[in-house]
Amino acid sequence: MSLPGPTPLQSFLGGVCLAFPVQALLSFNNNTFGISGFMHGAARGRLEDAMSVLGLVLGGVAVAVIEGDKPTVGDTAPLPLMLSGLLVGAGAKMSNGCTSGHMICGLSHFSSRSIAATATFCATASLTARLFHGTLPPIPGDPSLGAHGGALLTSGVAALVSTLAASRVISAGVHARRAVAFCSAFGFAFALRLSNLSDSRRVLAFLLTPAHTAFDSSLAYLAVGAIPLTTFLYRIGTVRVPKKGKVDARLLTGAALFGVGWGIEGICPGPGLINFGWALATGANVKPLATWLTAVIIGGFVVPS
Repeated sequence: MSLPGPTPLQSFLGGVCLAFPVQALLSFNNNTFGISGFMHGAARGRLEDAMSVLGLVLGGVAVAVIEGDKPTVGDTAPLPLMLSGLLVGAGAKMSNGCTSGHMICGLSHFSSRSIAATATFCATASLTARLFHGTLPPIPGDPSLGAHGGALLTSGVAALVSTLAASRVISAGVHARRAVAFCSAFGFAFALRLSNLSDSRRVLAFLLTPAHTAFDSSLAYLAVGAIPLTTFLYRIGTVRVPKKGKVDARLLTGAALFGVGWGIEGICPGPGLINFGWALATGANVKPLATWLTAVIIGGFVVPS
């Protein structure tokens, strides 16, 4: 029987693999890899954002083919799922980003707004997780690459190659941008699944902090793999992200709301979309994930731009 603990190798390599689609989207499309923004943009009819959403969902379908299991959903009751989704959607819209846009991209760009947002939503998520999930049991750890790690790595590399090909082979313009958006998101899905942070239980276990017996440090390994490499790729790249203003009350309020929603269910937009695709492929847990994603979109519409 496996002992409780993190998945250090899988999570670190997953983080490393996240850096490449993030930088590819920035380099080829001049676009930050912000998944909540993809969702809200797709809901408003922006096709490039819709291709990113489709890439994440179909990445989840591919994960189902590789693993042959079903996605983990911690809660199937509609009310907490709806509340979590509404807060995540509204909070991400107010703060102009979520875990991908602020924690991975923003921190690697040394954005003061992203540093403030990440600190805020991690704090409120941790407090919320302690309130809602204080009895979470420890999760089995795995120091190896895992049963499906090799397949997920190979698939992620193939998706990255496809992203590069799309940027070079397809004639410049809207079709190339949409192909890059799709391929980079497809690769991101494999990396996130490899990291095991598509499993809401591990996210919640991290948010419980080391003081809790169920604490799981996998998210820290993902950050160590993703953020330094993303920073390096950004620094050697030629595209720069413009500064988006100062830290203000709207940013901090939105980040706090996002953190509460994240702490209720342990789901943020990337894992939500990937697990939804996985659920569609297996026919398991479709309704709770669809409920959560719908609430995220509604939350984004409620908040004015």
